[in-house]
Amino acid sequence: MKIIENYSIRDLEKLSGVKAHTIRIWEKRYGIIRPSRTSTNIRYYTNEDLKQLLNISLLNKNGYKISAISKMSPSEILNHISAVMLLKDNTEGLNESLLMSLIEMNETRFTHAFMSMVIKVGFEKAIIKFIFPFFERIGVMWQTGSINPAQEHFFSNMIRQKLIAATDALDIDSQSDTKTVVLFLPENELHEIGLLFYNYALRARGYKTIYLGQAVPFESLEAVMDICRPDYVVTGVTNSIHSTGFQAFYERLQRLLPDNSIFLTGPVPKEISEKDDNRILTVKDLLLFLNIQL
Repeated sequence: MKIIENYSIRDLEKLSGVKAHTIRIWEKRYGIIRPSRTSTNIRYYTNEDLKQLLNISLLNKNGYKISAISKMSPSEILNHISAVMLLKDNTEGLNESLLMSLIEMNETRFTHAFMSMVIKVGFEKAIIKFIFPFFERIGVMWQTGSINPAQEHFFSNMIRQKLIAATDALDIDSQSDTKTVVLFLPENELHEIGLLFYNYALRARGYKTIYLGQAVPFESLEAVMDICRPDYVVTGVTNSIHSTGFQAFYERLQRLLPDNSIFLTGPVPKEISEKDDNRILTVKDLLLFLNIQL
């Protein structure tokens, strides 16, 4: 699949957060972005234009006037951005670096941005504060066609690798009285980034984890539970599911695991979550269990 390289002004608006009419004003009044044109005279923007717009927007949000930015050379803009990111909370700059790594499918850029986040707030908070919100942004961009599935898969796999590597680096507690947690996603569930994060967080807190991963057939779980005899189970549903289907899924889990605490990491239908049923443990309960503050 071809990676998107040419953008309309609406694409730029969705990706940068700068309104289309503002981009047009900046073009006409200050000439800070110069769109190209197709053979049929249709305007389009390149990755370099997007990068330039993100840099200008970052400086503008940090008090620089557009009139002043328009007089800067590219190297001067980069120098001012470096100063902003050193002296102030550089959340916006790091998010823009993530965005460009996604657009360009650039592993080096991604690694630099991610490691900057880890240095700034630590691995766990980097995932919570930066990566999870960014995935929500990716979802919007994917739905509107601003990025394609290949770019989303690239980014997801970069995060997946980081989570697996960080989990592998943790010490495994071999004490016999260590609590055991089984983590799995049911059939047809493939989005495991959240599950991988909880696997890391649990192991970092001294739990023994047995990670089964995505799309686990329900029929095989009974044998697994007999072997592992876990204290807790973490699972979830990310695909849209009707409340009736969710109830059937949960009741099946309850029959299989009558004595276990079961945490559900996906969206619980409102009509079910509002029931006075202490069997339903949600993301909020899991975060409390792990002492994770958002």
